[in-house]
Amino acid sequence: MDARDPVRSGKLVRSVKAVGTARGLRSLRAAWQRRRSDAVGLPRRGPELARVPGPVIGADPEPGGGVVRFARSSLRVRVTAGGAVFCGWDGAEPEPSYALAHGCPEVDDRAVLEPDTVGGWRVVSERVTVVVSRTGAVEVRTPGGVPLRRDLPPRWWEPAAAAPGPEGEGRMPEAVGHGPEGCPRWPAGEGARWQQRSEVAADARFFGLGGRSSGPRLRDGRYRLWNTDPGGAFRPGDDPLSLTAPVQLVVADAGTHLVFHDNSWDGAVTLREGEEGEGSGHDRPGRCRLRMAGGPLRYWVIVGTPARVLHGWAALTGSPAVPPAWALGHHHARWGFGDAEEVRRVVAGYRERGLPLSALHLDIDHFAGHRVFTVDSGRFPDLPALAAELRTEGVRLVSIVDPAVKAEPGDAVYDSGSAADVFVRDARGLEVRGEVWPGESVFPDFTDPRARKWWGALYAERLAQGFSGVWHDMNEPAAFGPFGGTTLPRSARHALEGRGGDHREAHNVYGLAMARAGYEGLRELRPQERPFLFSRAGWAGLQRYGGSWSGDVATGWPGLRASLALVLGLGLSGVPYSGPDIGGFTGSPSPELYLRWFQLGAYLPLFRTHSAWTAGRREPWEFGPRVLESAAAALRERQRLQPYFITLAQLAARTGAPYVRPVWWRSPKDRALRDCEDAFLLGDALLVAPVLEEGAERRTVRLPRGRWYDTVTGVPYEGPGQVVLDAPLSRIPVLARAGSVVPVTGADGGVELEVWAPVAGRKGGGGVLVEDRGDGWERTEVVRFTTRLRAGEVRVEREDGAAVDHPVRVRGRR
Repeated sequence: MDARDPVRSGKLVRSVKAVGTARGLRSLRAAWQRRRSDAVGLPRRGPELARVPGPVIGADPEPGGGVVRFARSSLRVRVTAGGAVFCGWDGAEPEPSYALAHGCPEVDDRAVLEPDTVGGWRVVSERVTVVVSRTGAVEVRTPGGVPLRRDLPPRWWEPAAAAPGPEGEGRMPEAVGHGPEGCPRWPAGEGARWQQRSEVAADARFFGLGGRSSGPRLRDGRYRLWNTDPGGAFRPGDDPLSLTAPVQLVVADAGTHLVFHDNSWDGAVTLREGEEGEGSGHDRPGRCRLRMAGGPLRYWVIVGTPARVLHGWAALTGSPAVPPAWALGHHHARWGFGDAEEVRRVVAGYRERGLPLSALHLDIDHFAGHRVFTVDSGRFPDLPALAAELRTEGVRLVSIVDPAVKAEPGDAVYDSGSAADVFVRDARGLEVRGEVWPGESVFPDFTDPRARKWWGALYAERLAQGFSGVWHDMNEPAAFGPFGGTTLPRSARHALEGRGGDHREAHNVYGLAMARAGYEGLRELRPQERPFLFSRAGWAGLQRYGGSWSGDVATGWPGLRASLALVLGLGLSGVPYSGPDIGGFTGSPSPELYLRWFQLGAYLPLFRTHSAWTAGRREPWEFGPRVLESAAAALRERQRLQPYFITLAQLAARTGAPYVRPVWWRSPKDRALRDCEDAFLLGDALLVAPVLEEGAERRTVRLPRGRWYDTVTGVPYEGPGQVVLDAPLSRIPVLARAGSVVPVTGADGGVELEVWAPVAGRKGGGGVLVEDRGDGWERTEVVRFTTRLRAGEVRVEREDGAAVDHPVRVRGRR
């Protein structure tokens, strides 16, 4: 640890001090109990032997592909009707899975398993070809035969005790049975670790893996797959964070592909980008090594354009939930609102200054003794009345919800959970306990359907208090330890949908299953309303239930940069709705830093200020009149763009495309764009270039191909290439694509179409409008527009031929 690092030094100081407090002593005891539980409940790891598939011995066709048999393993290859490829070793099937939305997808009956020319096998389909070598290497190719990914034969490490006779080089453990294909099977799960190495094109770039603080491009290094509370705050380079997912998006000249290893165990991905040599055959491919501590070796691959890949991912793991329209406005939060009167003062401050505000969030300090599903009646004597009062001003209340339940007889939540037997237990059958905000706590087992049903019903109390949405925190799950955040014992037992297992498998899906419990509970309690939920932790498929946020990002310019990296990375991992704590969670930002963070947040899906109670205020007027003026402009622009954000939310549900996209989204073969990490596309029409450096009032912006208009000056710029734009403290550069149609709020409050002039002699453009008629489940209509320039006049038409029934405002030089 660098002693000059205030964030890391602060964590250590707080940890040392905590040991001397009552909570610290309880945390120390809980840590000792965790170690003791694991010592008793986990098998000891002894000598191990390595195993590889061995030579191919045959193959059996199946619908959508088939099974290739090797001397010591088997591989099932299956192509779905949507073009996704499933690969499962050692009899691994697509289910059971926490990621898949609708079970195993329908197979492509036209996919054919046939012998390869060099002794292996291949599965040929319309969208993808999969070639399996004689030794178990798997290559995914485009329909034209261009290789995108080559997975080398996997390797397992298994207990040597399973091997007959004395150990010897190359000896394999004795098989535990035979799979349905007739080949011997070994236990690639309990007690077995495995590794898979892969190669991609030398020019490929890696993205995804959930929320990563360095990125969004994932450079050479090791990335752990274990949801972790960073403790206090994080900054770029801290890894892992609260939401990890084994989802990689790989972009290369040859094409884009997504690979998802459907395994929730602890693991690590090690990446190394490739290098292109001077001549043919001298390239060094990009490399990926995945190590998992257990569980099945099964994965999915989806190929195509970035848009097609994310569409396929949403089809596989579920459509992103559409937040209610109000959740696309500005949110104000703070850990440390003193009481109801302070809440009123903050809301009045926004109203008196004419600043739009959609929601206000209450943190754990509004609970009675930090106990979930309670209210401190002394500070909030009539919370339902306060919520109703704010609702008349267009402001909703959002409540934090933590999973830890105070382990105290007489506590209503604890008593009902104990009676229902829904808390996690250890190998001896005792409730697992840990030190969290309420004190000694227990944890619901959200992998048990009974627990989810019980927990979901508890949200009735939140709705009765007047809350319109919830935010899940501390759900990695986190529990305090004497030297930083920890979690449940790895030996803790979980239902895992009736299969049974321990925390090694359940940990990463704990937050996902909690989100499911909350979402399904809210839907049942208020069936006429779309639930609003976002979660600190999660896994593949979280988008079905809501979004996420950055977690506790450290205040500072590096934290600002990390905020953008996290939103882009989460979007490319399938979670399109997210945003950071504006201003950072831990410190007091300078006026300039706060404003630049605020300006970035105005163009992100979740637009929320938030901070710890020790970190100072976050209201825009606390930073002086100049900041207030510029922040007000950003708030008004966000409100003006509300129809565009609503449209992007609806399109994300239909296509899986994130609201916030990398600048290479439509030009993945542009290598310069693939390396651009300081700007982004908002939908298809806008390019946003936030200011991420202190003191900068001009910045370089790399443009994709086409004409782009500065949305303030109207000046056109031609891409591809770089331009230098003014970025005064009052605004950040935002450019609009020529020919695009952006739905905005007009002067009368209705929807207006802002059209950016097409370029003469070039193909026109267009745009989409989806109007949200409420916060329920009403069917929405997708209206598509085209634009073209004819005889110097901009023409806007609906694709369906109907009349354009919204006001049109043309902008940009023609």
